[in-house]
This record gives sequence, C-alpha cells and structure tokens, in this order.
Amino acid sequence: MNKKQGVIIVVLLALIVCAGIAATKLNADLDYVAGNDMLNGKNTISLNESNEKTTATNFFQESQLIRDNKEAQTLQTLKALIDDENVSKEERTKLNKQYTELALAIKDQSQIETVLKSKGYDEVLCYINESKATVVIKTDELTEKDKKQIQEVVMDVTQIRDVEIQPSKK
Repeated sequence: MNKKQGVIIVVLLALIVCAGIAATKLNADLDYVAGNDMLNGKNTISLNESNEKTTATNFFQESQLIRDNKEAQTLQTLKALIDDENVSKEERTKLNKQYTELALAIKDQSQIETVLKSKGYDEVLCYINESKATVVIKTDELTEKDKKQIQEVVMDVTQIRDVEIQPSKK
C-alpha cells in the first residue's frame, strides 16, 4: 500500500464518521419536530399546551380514532366475507345488510358530530348501535334545552328516538 492509498482510506473513514454524526443530528432534529424530546424523555408538544385542554382533546381524539379503526376493520372483514366464494348466498345477503347498516351508521355519526360542533359544542363523539344513539359531549353543565337540541339533531339525521347523552368534563 502506498502513501496515496493510505490517505484515501483515512479520508474515506473521516467521511463515514462525518456522515454518521450528521445522520444522528438529523434524526434528533426530526424527533424534536415530531414532538419527542429524547434527552428529557418528554413530549415537547405537551410542554407548550395547557394540560387540561390537551387531556380533553386527547380523550375525544383517541376515542374517535379507536372507534374509526374498529369500524374500518369491521367493514374490511365484512367485505372480505362478502367477496368469499365459499359463503352461501343467504349469508352474503345478511353480510351485505350488515355492511350497509355500518356504512350508513358511520356516515350518520360523522354528520351528527359535525352538526353539534357547528352548534357550539367543542368536542363530540357519537356512537350508533342499531336503534340506539349515544352522544358523548364535552360540557361543564348540560341543560334540558341542550339535551333537547342534541336529541333533535340525532332524530333529524337518523330517525332514532332512543338517544343517550353522556356529558364529559374530560
């Protein structure tokens, strides 16, 4: 090995070390942008927001995300069963009905949440199960007028009369 080859190897090693350092810094910056403070083990986003508001928003967002994921999985399972050639025609008819009902319930839940938010409620969750609707609403106090308004919205969208309203301070 001559001197020239030795210098090339040392320069390449130096470049590899620099690339490793740059990658480490870049990944740390991305974690910070994503809201992770790796040095302190904290979420930097939660340091900048009011803890009470974050908890309430997280509760409703997480609940909605869980509900939506469950419904999407159920729709996917129903669709797979409908498309399965080994399923009898009668069973497919039942599955098609379930699929349609769930798809309509998802649409209605979203519409109820949107209408109630437009009426001034900050956080709203709606669950529709066959002939019953459950509305979880963030509020300090729920008056009879509020309850009646919520029931009217649910009835207008779904024609369901059995409405359970659950106030939440979370």
